[in-house]
Amino acid sequence: MKNNFILGVLFTGALLAGCDMSEKLGTPPQIADVNSVGCLVANDFYAVHFSAYLKPKQGNEREALLTPYCQELPNVGKVFFAADLIDRDIRKTPIGIRVVEIEKIGDKPNDFKEIRELNRVEPKIYSKGVVEAQADLDKKGDYALILLIGGEEAISDEDQLKITLHVGVNPFAWFKEKQIWIVNKAAKLF
Repeated sequence: MKNNFILGVLFTGALLAGCDMSEKLGTPPQIADVNSVGCLVANDFYAVHFSAYLKPKQGNEREALLTPYCQELPNVGKVFFAADLIDRDIRKTPIGIRVVEIEKIGDKPNDFKEIRELNRVEPKIYSKGVVEAQADLDKKGDYALILLIGGEEAISDEDQLKITLHVGVNPFAWFKEKQIWIVNKAAKLF
């Protein structure tokens, strides 16, 4: 019994000591493969590798400026968006961009209504395959970057790639909840 208790304490200590590296390493990219450009976002017709970069609040901290996020941004501020077009054929098609604040009205990612437009980029051809935009996301909440594939003629949902974003979350919150749950379960065993 004493050995189980010691083993439990050692396991819990190792878990707590080694898992929360958020303050030591900064916020890591929210991507499954750190060698990847960003996260994959797709609808039934189009796919992109998407990244969002949050401008640091103070100065030009290189590491903070080069930290890619997917669809969860920790803070408000000026955000730079990059979408790498996977399909080479749409590099010949004009693409417009809209950044909007949204209110979610359903459970699906595209179930939202637009509240206000923050930025609009007129349609143009992105022959190199990188679509770029920026916007000031001035309050915590939900936003969407909408790629209008076909430009002004992109009136159907099929021609719009909607990338939803949530601003003001701690990317480690789910992990901390899991840690607390494990510690509580381990404490009940002993």
